[in-house]
Amino acid sequence: RAVLRKASALEYKIHRRALRKEDFINYIQYEVNLLELIKKRRARIGYSFKKDEIEYSILHRVHSLFNRATGKWKDDVQLWLSHVAFCKQWNAKHQLSKVFSTMLAIHSNKPALWIMAAKWEMETRLSSESARHLFLRALRFHPECPKLYQEYFRMELMHAEKQRKEKKEFEQAKMDLEEFNYSEEILNGEMARIVYREASQKIKGVEFQLAVLSIAKLFDFTQDLQKEILENLQARYADDPLTWDYMARRELELGSLQPPEHATKQMKVSEMAQREERCSAVFDEAVRAVPTEDMWKCYITFCLERYNRKTNSKELKQKRLERTLSVFSKAHECSLLSEALYKQWLQLLLDSSLSEKAVEVAEAATRHFRQSVETWQMRLQVLIQLKRDDVTQCFKEAIKHVNSKGTLPLWTLWVEWSEGTNSKEDTEALYQRSLHATTPAESVTMKEMYLDWTYRNCGYKKVKRLFTSLCENRPFSLDFFRKMIQIEKEQESCKMLNLREYYERALREFGSTNTDLWLDYIKEELSHPQGKPENCGSIHWRAMKMLQGDLVEDFVSKYTLLQAGHL
Repeated sequence: RAVLRKASALEYKIHRRALRKEDFINYIQYEVNLLELIKKRRARIGYSFKKDEIEYSILHRVHSLFNRATGKWKDDVQLWLSHVAFCKQWNAKHQLSKVFSTMLAIHSNKPALWIMAAKWEMETRLSSESARHLFLRALRFHPECPKLYQEYFRMELMHAEKQRKEKKEFEQAKMDLEEFNYSEEILNGEMARIVYREASQKIKGVEFQLAVLSIAKLFDFTQDLQKEILENLQARYADDPLTWDYMARRELELGSLQPPEHATKQMKVSEMAQREERCSAVFDEAVRAVPTEDMWKCYITFCLERYNRKTNSKELKQKRLERTLSVFSKAHECSLLSEALYKQWLQLLLDSSLSEKAVEVAEAATRHFRQSVETWQMRLQVLIQLKRDDVTQCFKEAIKHVNSKGTLPLWTLWVEWSEGTNSKEDTEALYQRSLHATTPAESVTMKEMYLDWTYRNCGYKKVKRLFTSLCENRPFSLDFFRKMIQIEKEQESCKMLNLREYYERALREFGSTNTDLWLDYIKEELSHPQGKPENCGSIHWRAMKMLQGDLVEDFVSKYTLLQAGHL
């Protein structure tokens, strides 16, 4: 009865004049949950009869609901995919075929859906012919889609592999193969070769060639095809760094002459060192042939990957480090190192305790990227870390070269360093200087830091005078005022008069956009020993006048909670 009552209520909702997608989804979800419940109960009591009357009628209802929903909201791809997932879950192959057919007629502009349909035909229905037909249809809509060609290429190789396995099994069973009519061309992946040649004419770029090559390498009968792709890659994209990167890394995969079971640990290390040397030789040739920043980046990335690999051999680790540092130096000499790579080089030098070299590299980086805040920051961090004497000089040089708009990270780093190194007078002078040197928006952060430092080092009276002085120049941040309110509260003789002044200053700046500030002010009047609860009414009235838009409702609800004692 409960099931009937619930199903009837859901059924009524989908027969309204104004249909809603959520009603269909809820009904479908209810029916799917019911099916799962029936499945569990059948398993528990071991009852397997009357499936036609129970499950099949529910399945039929769910399919008709999905059909109505997808007919009404055709553009909702997620709804179509939910129907596909349901069909797969309940093994409704005939129904799923219809769903794919209708969905692709409407959403023919989405290559991923074509690939999904073809994959299902190939892997579930074991129909290579249907999958091929779908890929060919898809390519009529998307003649230059690399992903479609890649998956079509993979499908043809899978079909060839499947036929090779079938033939082998029949041969082992000593069956007559003439009636099966296996084509040698298809068995050798000739269809995939045709797909590749067709794709190569339409899709340019080394990435596609490498993607196809990686697919071909998954199959053990594609040596000739791999050779053709490789030759094509070298002929058409000889000047592309990715081609050289692939050719160099390929040396790592070349097998050793020594059988693995007879190889000692030392022999394995030696073998790996030789492979890496061969890779380096190819990369050396590459940077001579294609002397670009991207090419050097590929070489350095390879060296760093090898260096970061774990190994118990100290000799191999040292070789990798020397090679990496050497490549960094050569790229630097050619002036083809990017800013990010300078950073990696510096980190490597510091990790290897080569501090003098790190200082030289940091200086060179700032010569190449004079306008970059990150590069100067990097150099200054190195000098601070090594406790060098020329830190102040370097800070001055950095501020001189970088535009004032982005200097905030440099000023924060400078004052933080000065706090731990210089006298209070020097640090205060630096804070004062930073307020004039940074842009108004960035000076907000410096004001907060200045206030905090003054309180920690010079006490309450000094910070109060500073606050009054800083309030003369906008802009401010809310945290700036909150910091001063917090400082006042920490005093033994916390005066409500001072707190009112700070709250009033803050409300002049942020009263129209911040409800919490008004509520905190009201709480302060209620809870402070010197507070005047009778002021709360006027504060509330001012808040209602000053706050904008939906913030008024937000304030009213929070104020009601405060009065009820829940806030």
